[in-house]
Amino acid sequence: MKKYCLLVILAAVLGTSCHRSVTVTNLNIIPEPVFQVQKEGSYTLKDNPAISMVNLGQNSSTARYIMKSLRHAHLRPTLVSSTENNDIELILNDTVNSELGDEGYLLEVRSTGIRMSANTETGLFYAYQTFIQMLPTDVVKTSYHAITLPECTILDYPRFSWRGAHLDVCRHFFPIKFVKKYIDVMAMYKLNKFHFHLTDDHGWRLPSEKYPRLNTVGSWRVDRDDQPWGQAEPAQEGERTTYGGFYSREELVDLVQYAANRGIEIIPEIEMPGHTCALLASYPQLSCDGQPCEIPIGPYWPPKDIVCAGNDSTLIVFKDLLDEMLEIFPSKYIHIGGDEAVWDKWKQCPRCQRRIRTEHLRDEAELQGWFMRQIEDHLASRGRTVIGWDEVDDGSLSSNAVVMAWRGVQNGMTAARDGSKVIMCPTSHCYLDYYQADSRYQPASIGGLITLSKAYEFDPVPMGTNSHIAANILGGQCNLWTEYINTPSHAEYMLLPRMLAISEKLWSQQEATDWNHFRRKVEDHKNRLSAKGYNYCEGSFTPQFKVRKIDDHTMNVAIETEVPNTYIFYTTDMSTPTRQSAIYLGPINLERGTHIKILPVYNDIERDSIYEYVIK
Repeated sequence: MKKYCLLVILAAVLGTSCHRSVTVTNLNIIPEPVFQVQKEGSYTLKDNPAISMVNLGQNSSTARYIMKSLRHAHLRPTLVSSTENNDIELILNDTVNSELGDEGYLLEVRSTGIRMSANTETGLFYAYQTFIQMLPTDVVKTSYHAITLPECTILDYPRFSWRGAHLDVCRHFFPIKFVKKYIDVMAMYKLNKFHFHLTDDHGWRLPSEKYPRLNTVGSWRVDRDDQPWGQAEPAQEGERTTYGGFYSREELVDLVQYAANRGIEIIPEIEMPGHTCALLASYPQLSCDGQPCEIPIGPYWPPKDIVCAGNDSTLIVFKDLLDEMLEIFPSKYIHIGGDEAVWDKWKQCPRCQRRIRTEHLRDEAELQGWFMRQIEDHLASRGRTVIGWDEVDDGSLSSNAVVMAWRGVQNGMTAARDGSKVIMCPTSHCYLDYYQADSRYQPASIGGLITLSKAYEFDPVPMGTNSHIAANILGGQCNLWTEYINTPSHAEYMLLPRMLAISEKLWSQQEATDWNHFRRKVEDHKNRLSAKGYNYCEGSFTPQFKVRKIDDHTMNVAIETEVPNTYIFYTTDMSTPTRQSAIYLGPINLERGTHIKILPVYNDIERDSIYEYVIK
């Protein structure tokens, strides 16, 4: 009898969970669409939706992705041939809609069903990413029998063609599984260029058949992964190099296809002529003095090791390595570095000085320009376009090369005025290895501070830029350098949610972006990211003050944090605030000199510590 009762109860519980339904009332799409209007009606999507595809083969990469993704969201889709009486209709336009371009889409939720149309598979892929963001945030964890969506129309297309994200796998090596997860979150937020930083002083991650020591020597260093980056003990004589790794050719070929199926082009980078310690450790004959370079364990500044530009073998090796890389990566663009080269060894090198004389160059700066042009010409002969960090904007490369402006927006503007194509990724807004909140309460970082709101201030085209210059700015990207980041979880924490801010500023039209609206949407996306297994930073809880003078003695004080729904408890009598203290509900009048102490509480957790300020 007891067993029977238990079975009845279990059946009732399962029956209830299997028939769970939900009504979505607010749409929180990131990046913000060009046009979005929500209507009065609704459509209820059942857990076994019928899907029709017009002009889209069911074996296309987009169709297969969508069907797999729907199953992951606990929906059981069925392909049907009829365009009537279906739940979801995917349409590749017969006639091109010029307003949508190659990446835009039209998404409509009607009382009769959901319709997505685009000129290309990429556009349909982005329409689907928007559709998925309409579903409940926990849809990948919870099975819903019915999801009711508001009727709406969304017309959308990107502001910039280059919407990038960068990952450094040299300072710390990340498994291919994580790289795919990184690409997945890029695709969720409509980023389309993955800048893959594959070689540097601290490790060589590309496979090479022609130069195998790059993998047996250059891909490994002494293991100090259990010690802080800036405090690691130096390598001991004879100590084995066991930390690092490299990707196989098969892994990278698969990764290229994986990214392409998500509308993402992988841009590989080989650093030169500096940041080449891993190369010189493997083949010291390519250095100016022939001495091997020890692969550094921690901070390495200035990076004085540099390949010998006077040695003909150096160019031969780089061209060989690039040819090997081109067999793996079909991208139009190849990044060749060019940053932070220190020329001290060139100044002392007889072969480099001879090269300066024979090529009628003035100095080492022109020698680097000559060297980089040889590489550019080689890649051009293979049908590729080079990208270089903004140090190359000194005549080093041709006007066909793309300048990646990292040292400041002004450097990018100068290059754009000179006629070069430019990608903006200034340290001021786009370096996501910087702290994102009060450093006292955050994991160790390289320094600097870029909060979510600071990242959201990013605009690749400064206000007032004329259209001729603006036309040369392809877009921008966020960069994740990994000196202080040695685990996938930490990398995600630094990336998210700031990547969302960059994605919105690269996709959305300038007039459609709004900080207060965006930060509220982020709260919804934290839940969405968590459900998908991503780690993220809650944000900065440092109080922000807006002080307005009332009279000579009194100030009106407004207080907020970057994170919505943060409770602010405060005292003004020098006592330590607790959850029983006064709670901030709106601007308050305080006398000049008042000592205010603040305790932020978010999601029922006391954040950071006590903040103290004197009102002036």
